[in-house]
Amino acid sequence: MPSTDQPAPFTADDYRARMTRAAESADAAGLAGVLVAPGPDMVHLTGYRPTADTERLTLLVLRAGHDPVLVVPALEAADAERAAGSPALTLRDWTDAANPYTLTAGLLDAKGRFGISDNAWALHLLALHKLLPDTSYASLTDALPMLRAVKDAAELERLAAAGAAADATYEQILKVRFSGRRESDVAADLAALLVGHGHSQVDFTVVGSGPNGADPHHEAGDRTIEQGDMVVLDFGGLKHGYGSDTSRTVHVGEPTAEEQRVHDVVREAQEAGCGAVRPGAACQDVDRAARAVITEFGYGERFIHRTGHGIGVTTHEPPYMIEGEEQPLVPGMCFSVEPGIYLPGRFGVRIEDIVTVTRSGGRRLNTTARELAVVE
Repeated sequence: MPSTDQPAPFTADDYRARMTRAAESADAAGLAGVLVAPGPDMVHLTGYRPTADTERLTLLVLRAGHDPVLVVPALEAADAERAAGSPALTLRDWTDAANPYTLTAGLLDAKGRFGISDNAWALHLLALHKLLPDTSYASLTDALPMLRAVKDAAELERLAAAGAAADATYEQILKVRFSGRRESDVAADLAALLVGHGHSQVDFTVVGSGPNGADPHHEAGDRTIEQGDMVVLDFGGLKHGYGSDTSRTVHVGEPTAEEQRVHDVVREAQEAGCGAVRPGAACQDVDRAARAVITEFGYGERFIHRTGHGIGVTTHEPPYMIEGEEQPLVPGMCFSVEPGIYLPGRFGVRIEDIVTVTRSGGRRLNTTARELAVVE
């Protein structure tokens, strides 16, 4: 039976520390502050999850040396006060008859440069800039790519639980029948298993059989899985608010020598990528280590995506394991290591684990077997 243990909730001190760290990081980066729109950044920093699809301005303002302020519509102020996790957060509400941009502009340096959430509405940004024409803005991904990258102990506990649930899902999916069923049927099984193991949200269930496996982001469709198919499985979502994401490749019946060889190359590449994880190494070093193995065996042009991405309150976030990313790894960072080989019109192979950086190296949060499993 899946575990029903609930992690301890984040505390007011947890959220206060995150907001303080964000404001100080912005100051160190030469920014006057951080403007956070509804979305994963706000959830991470405050615990408040307002609707992101409203035209009413909701904005968290963080500045070094100042108390954090949440500008919020008056009709949502009570919900914000109950949901926001930090008593250090000051609410400034506004009614529909008022101008929220005037209120917000009064909190900002009239000539400052601010980091702003990537998903902020252009409507809101343009209105602020009209009132404060000497301000400038940078996306948070560019300005503060490490904002959510380093996880604390409580976050790591949630990520580990999500990874364990994904592992349990994989162990069970190996017992179902693949041959003669549609990809969408197996995808539905994966989704049900993730939910059964405590996921509150299923983000994706990739089932790429035969030639469909050569498309890294293939969506499970109506193709009937056949004997002799290689099948790429990639699935994940959120448990306790934190992400899972794992990939394994299975074979329906016994593989050919070539299929086994390609899988072995990917497995060796994934091992090399995980082995490159250590404090002080650059993100690109992980990509280089995995890519070097695949290139050595002659499949370099068939590895067509980055080696990894960060994971946390979303299943894809910075940092990215790709050539040119020189951000050093530090303990607490979590990301995928997922090399693959894709042979168009034939089959694909991908193996993926979530890895967290430790003081001495890296630790996988997924522990299921990486050998090529044979299914019925």
